[in-house]
Amino acid sequence: MRNLRLLRTGGCRSAAATGTPQCFCLGAEPGAVLVGSQYGLVELHPAGDSVSRELSLTVDGFLPEDGSGCIVGVEDLPEQESVCVATAAGDILLCNLNTKQVECVGSVDSGLSVMSWSPDQELVLLATGQQTLIMMTRDFEPITEKQIHQDEFGEGKFVALGWGKKETQFHGSEGKQAAHPSAWDDGRPRVTWRGDGQFVAVSAVCPETGARKVRVWSRELVLQSTSEPVSGLEQALSWKPSGNLIASTQEKPNRHDVVFLEKNGLLHGEFTLPFQKGQVKVNEMLWNADSTILAIWLEDLKSVVTTCFSTVQLWTTGNYHWYLKQSLHFGSLEENQLVSLLWDRENLYRLHILCQGWRYLFYDWHWTTDHGLGENSQHMANVAVIDGDKVLVTAFQHAVVPPPMCTYELQLQQAVNQVAFHTNPKHSGDMAVLDADNRISLYRYGESTTVDDPSVKFGVVGGNGFKAAVETPYLDKTYRVDVSSSSNEAMNPLGLRFLTWLPDGSFLVVGQGQHAAQSVLHHLTAVRDGLSLLLDLQPGGHGLRNLAASTPVLEPWRSSSSSAVQFPYRCVQTSITRISGEEVILGLTDRCRFFVNDVEVASNITSFATYNEFLLVTTNTHTCQCFCLKNLSVKALQASLSSAAAPSSETLRKVERGSRIVTVVPQDTKVVLQMPRGNLETIHHRALVLAQIRKWLDRLMFREAFQCMRKLRINLNLLYDHNPKVFLENIETFIRQIDSVNYINLFFTELKEEDFTKSMYPSLNGSSNSQPHQHPDQKKVNLISLFYCTYCLSILTAHVKKSPPELEIALQKVHDLRDVQAVSAEEALKYLLFLVDVNELYDYSLGTYDFDLVIMVAEKSQKDPKEYLPFLNTLRKMETNYQRYTIDRHLKRYTKALGHLSKCGPEHFSEFLNLVKDQNLYSEALKLYPSSTQEYKDISDAYGEYLMQKQLYEQAALILARAGIFAKALDAFQSSGSWQQALCMASRLGYTKDKLSSLARSMIHKYGRLDILETNLKPAILEAQKSQLIFLDSQKTAFLHHKSRLQVVRELKEKACENLQDYDMPNCPELELFSETSSVVTASDMNSKYSHSNSRISARSSKNRRKAERKRYSLKEGSPFEDIALLEVLGESVRAVETVKGEIHILLKQLVLFGYDEQAGALQQVLEEVLQLMETSVPEIWTPDLQQSSVNLVLGPNSTANSIMAAYQQKRMMPPVFGCEMSGRVVGLEALQALLPSNSCTVTELWWFLAFFDGVPS
Repeated sequence: MRNLRLLRTGGCRSAAATGTPQCFCLGAEPGAVLVGSQYGLVELHPAGDSVSRELSLTVDGFLPEDGSGCIVGVEDLPEQESVCVATAAGDILLCNLNTKQVECVGSVDSGLSVMSWSPDQELVLLATGQQTLIMMTRDFEPITEKQIHQDEFGEGKFVALGWGKKETQFHGSEGKQAAHPSAWDDGRPRVTWRGDGQFVAVSAVCPETGARKVRVWSRELVLQSTSEPVSGLEQALSWKPSGNLIASTQEKPNRHDVVFLEKNGLLHGEFTLPFQKGQVKVNEMLWNADSTILAIWLEDLKSVVTTCFSTVQLWTTGNYHWYLKQSLHFGSLEENQLVSLLWDRENLYRLHILCQGWRYLFYDWHWTTDHGLGENSQHMANVAVIDGDKVLVTAFQHAVVPPPMCTYELQLQQAVNQVAFHTNPKHSGDMAVLDADNRISLYRYGESTTVDDPSVKFGVVGGNGFKAAVETPYLDKTYRVDVSSSSNEAMNPLGLRFLTWLPDGSFLVVGQGQHAAQSVLHHLTAVRDGLSLLLDLQPGGHGLRNLAASTPVLEPWRSSSSSAVQFPYRCVQTSITRISGEEVILGLTDRCRFFVNDVEVASNITSFATYNEFLLVTTNTHTCQCFCLKNLSVKALQASLSSAAAPSSETLRKVERGSRIVTVVPQDTKVVLQMPRGNLETIHHRALVLAQIRKWLDRLMFREAFQCMRKLRINLNLLYDHNPKVFLENIETFIRQIDSVNYINLFFTELKEEDFTKSMYPSLNGSSNSQPHQHPDQKKVNLISLFYCTYCLSILTAHVKKSPPELEIALQKVHDLRDVQAVSAEEALKYLLFLVDVNELYDYSLGTYDFDLVIMVAEKSQKDPKEYLPFLNTLRKMETNYQRYTIDRHLKRYTKALGHLSKCGPEHFSEFLNLVKDQNLYSEALKLYPSSTQEYKDISDAYGEYLMQKQLYEQAALILARAGIFAKALDAFQSSGSWQQALCMASRLGYTKDKLSSLARSMIHKYGRLDILETNLKPAILEAQKSQLIFLDSQKTAFLHHKSRLQVVRELKEKACENLQDYDMPNCPELELFSETSSVVTASDMNSKYSHSNSRISARSSKNRRKAERKRYSLKEGSPFEDIALLEVLGESVRAVETVKGEIHILLKQLVLFGYDEQAGALQQVLEEVLQLMETSVPEIWTPDLQQSSVNLVLGPNSTANSIMAAYQQKRMMPPVFGCEMSGRVVGLEALQALLPSNSCTVTELWWFLAFFDGVPS
């Protein structure tokens, strides 16, 4: 749905150059063009019309002076600071334009016809006059030489599967000799490289058949494949840079096609040129760098003039259809005839053209979407697509028609180059079409559509007997624009661009000035025979200009701060909108940079569109974002675009990769996107949908809002929550507009007690129309239900949706409908069964005590009449209150059942009391009888017994006392421990003094709790004794295990040290030096693996630091710190036993106190054994040398340099301890002291010992 629009044009014309240009290439300097003629090399610059540099090749004899020479190729080599030139005579030259030096680096005797460099300029391919190919390096060293015409197919030869031979297959109506040459072929080979430079295709005329064949060669000039015989294959050849297809042309019996070949030589697709057979010939074709545009250079063969009519066409593809987007007519003058054309490698959409009259032109294109600009017209969503001499128009407001189909098409006489919609919002569907002959055709909507316009044809929406509901425009007038000063002046195709149809009916168009960097703004108005040029304005520069309506004066566009606005980079799409009430200009470059005025707000925007106060953008991250600009600042917009919004955000929506915005349908919620392959997708962005719904609700257009919400799955609560006050005031309008019972019921079923304007659909602009509820004490559903009294089924829905549901009322209304003709009770009941389960509804109908209604519902259920009819007949025979009691008990509504049963008389009281006991309905039962009745007393008696069973003695006593049952209340108070209330009850019962005294003594003895020693204390003491025995036994076992392992480790360390000492050499003066440094080196080496972790641990807390220090010592056998870890564990065991001595002493005394002498003696004996073991093991584990080293290594504020040095010398003279000086490590003072046990671990301290068991220990 995009068109190619000319963004900029320029060029130069050199009158000083001699000869005729033959070929050209782009120079390394920006804007430089190198042109080769029959006399030499010329460098042109578009900034000036004169020749900047010129180099003659006739002086050294490389070209003849008579002008008969020919240059077949020119290539600029920036790294060598020279230009490579190939002549038809066979010379390969390196020319330096600065020094004017020419060097011949090679020569071919048979001459050259083609020189083609690879895209990376690492290789050069030469086609010689002897039909050979020579591949050379960039230094012109030959790699290989091959004949162009090869008999074999190549390395990619197809594998025969035995399905017949090629010779026996059908070759068309002309037989096996169908492949014939084109009549206009010049016979020269054509060479084209793939975009990555790995393969090169060569098209040459076969000497046997005279027809062309395309051969694909590798980078090493190894033949890969040969094309199949193609009849009428022509000379033009271009490999698509993306690498999948090779384009050429084919002349067929009835048409002229552009065909595509695969790398394997097979045909793959085609499209037809808009010419008759033999009308034009195709000279060359070229792909642009990103493979999106195919340029075709044609010449008219049927021109009445002597020279041919040259044309350049630009073709694009989308959705498997080829569109002719631009057509450049260069006229029939000889100086306007084309020499060559090139696409720019850096600027993807710049086309360079060289004419024979030394006129160089370049065109910068960009993609644009031409669509209507209005908001109130019925033709505001039209999008126009250029396709040759047709304009395909799609009216998205009526239908989304995928391209290449359309709603209708406009047929013109010439190829179309530009389409402009009317800028007047009331006529936004009117179009002005500028064709290749500079004629403007105006198409308008109006009354003249009664006459069929033959130039307007329906697309897919009309014909075949169906009447189209879409209005089509008619051709109003056609004007011719002539801005040239002289008819003999060299023609510049597409001299007009940016056609704009102003609201007053005049036109603005931009033309090319006299200089390349100058543009002219033409203001055109209609006269009798054409468009008259009213004014030429020359803006100069690239800033934004404001054309005042009253006076035709160009002024710079100024921001709110009165500063001129100028985009830092050229923008290909612009739009005017308002941000926070300020009018700004939005701009988007071809590099995805997005500007607001001159401030860049994002660099990842692929397309954008504005609609009312909304801005929609698509990004490189494949999202479509929508922003409300009403209360949004530029900085906030910049921050929103730079930060990734939440996936569930209302402003963001994921889209397919490469999606671009085509248009936004005004007064609707549709956003049309086009995918890279060309197909369309329509999305309804949630932000636009909610904004449009709010507008409809503000205008009381409930039907449109409801239909949109129903279609797009918007919660219907928004109808009410948007503005509750307005909705309730206009509820009759809502019912009248909806006018559908089903829709109203759907609305009821979605109602919830929640404000959706705050939870699910908050407003983007920060403001909300939601008003506080007028009836805050009533729920939303119940409040709306009060207003629906018109529709019967809606009333039923309202009762069902209430909280809690009023199913009894709904059933009663169904019952009442039996006398109403509007809606039958049968229909109402059927609808009610749709909302509620039939079994649940049957129970509710039974609860209405209306047997007719029960039978009506039962008939709609799956119940067997043999089951419910006897039950209903039994109920009919009962007394009314007992009947309702039976029904309520059947429905398990026990509270209601109690109420009906209480009215059945005293004869049913026993049944009443049993129901109360079964369902624990004591509180409800007490409310049904006065407190003075015997029934009340009986219920209270049963309630008290129930509470006594639950051990709620005090509550039971209160219930019994209130009913006058004092004897049972006395027992309950006694059980609860309330002796004061118990004495009160005794006085109420008339107890004598002796009886009261006896009651008091019994309660005193009862609450003394002399049994607590036997039930709690003694079992706890015995349990503690068992725990201490288990603890001491585990400590003893672990101590013995670690002690024996420590002895083994020390023996291993002593052996290791002895082995090291065996290598010491006697009488070596350096031995002492080595011994001093060995411990340091060893310590550093042993601790190297901990250095990194220690550096991290140093930054942690002290608690973590101690924890990390403990982790250094592992009990794992064989670890380097196992001996230190064993010392640490043994010390902890000693300290643990020392800690529990006090606890065991207290426990021993308690055991003796309660007569558990045997248990006390066993515990004391075990503790004595453990202490004796540890006391005897301390000297073996912690040797005197270790304890002495811990005393001597004292540092601190009281130490002096002499004392520290003396301690250090003493340490040096000490013998090694624990094997090899603590495993060769230097242990700190604090760590060494932590390994030593406390001195109090002795048995001789008798404060914990009970001597009367076995005597004092020795």
